[in-house]
Amino acid sequence: MGRYLFRLPDIGEGVAEAEITAWHVKPGDHIAEDGPLLDVMTDKATVDMTSPVEGTVTAIHGDVGSMAPVGAVLVELDVAGEAPAEARQAEPEQAKAEQDVAQNARAAETPLAPPAAPVNPDPTASPATRRRAREWGIRLEDVRGTGPRGRILVEDLERQRSGGGTPSRGAAPRDAIEEIKLVGMRRKIADRMAQSKRQIPHFAYVEEFDLTELEGLRAELNAGRKQGQLKLTLLPFFMQAMVRLLPEFPSINAHYDEGAGVLKRYAAIHVGIATQTPNGLMVPVVRHAETRDLWDCARELVRVTEAARNGSAAREELSGSTITLTSLGAMGGIAATPIINHPEVAIIGPNKLTERPVIEGAFLTRRKVMNLSSSFDHRIVDGYDAASFIQRLKRLMERPALIFIDGAH
Repeated sequence: MGRYLFRLPDIGEGVAEAEITAWHVKPGDHIAEDGPLLDVMTDKATVDMTSPVEGTVTAIHGDVGSMAPVGAVLVELDVAGEAPAEARQAEPEQAKAEQDVAQNARAAETPLAPPAAPVNPDPTASPATRRRAREWGIRLEDVRGTGPRGRILVEDLERQRSGGGTPSRGAAPRDAIEEIKLVGMRRKIADRMAQSKRQIPHFAYVEEFDLTELEGLRAELNAGRKQGQLKLTLLPFFMQAMVRLLPEFPSINAHYDEGAGVLKRYAAIHVGIATQTPNGLMVPVVRHAETRDLWDCARELVRVTEAARNGSAAREELSGSTITLTSLGAMGGIAATPIINHPEVAIIGPNKLTERPVIEGAFLTRRKVMNLSSSFDHRIVDGYDAASFIQRLKRLMERPALIFIDGAH
């Protein structure tokens, strides 16, 4: 019988450590060769760790949410025969040191649970009420008083005795606190949002778009679409309009490297689509939107967002966007202040489309109107340029024929 130490391998791409996001084994489990051990997450992706040997798990090291450096022992296994030389048990002192570090880290991260607090820690009641409580076997500390300044009344004892316990005039306060450690994708999202807000001075701009004409065009195109063509939403129209405009605003289709002080302006237009998934917010990418027509944008948008939601998206499909669209559709609200997807410098956020009364000359008409929210990196994009870009976008979206006529925008 030999002992095999499974260490976090060098995953490549300069990764020095990884976060443990899930365990698939526990001590005592027998695992086959190539069986799943745990999942780890790097800055690049989530990686499944499998066992290179068959054996019985004797110990695991690291809690979910903890970071492990490359080379750290994660799993100890008993294996038949002698373990490979490179995987034999480390020196006892080293193994004990690693175990002590892991135990100390777990102890430091686990707060002591406070003792349960009584409902009424300093009860006040008349002698008659106290006598009645003794007769009925009721602790005054467990009773919520409804008298002046929380004084316990006989009626409060009767409610407690009958099982009601809570005064009819209001619900009992809820004092429980649930602590949930952020791990995996949720922690990555939190870190990236904090980085974006911390490093980028956001400038927000909101404008009203009258999309009555575009909605008419969209309905007509959907009614006459060919077999296999997806139903058009508003986002492919926004993508096509952005493709028309961004060459004239190259600093908006860009990344800013603040460390190097370099702005990278892209000729390619890779549109990120902010997407809610079971694992949290992801931004799959419609690459080279400048080469796609309206229907192709719609098809690729659906493909990459579905891949993100079902977990099948490749790494390159979740990175490399140059500008991002974010929309909650019917839940989009009146306006928002979207957070820029770092290191991009702009994000466009269509809000909810509604019918509103609009005055046209001497008449009051119904129009389909949407507010569009946007945020820009004020280090790179001046207010005038941001407003100019949104006003040009407004013109194209309100006169959608111009989107498809070369040189007309």
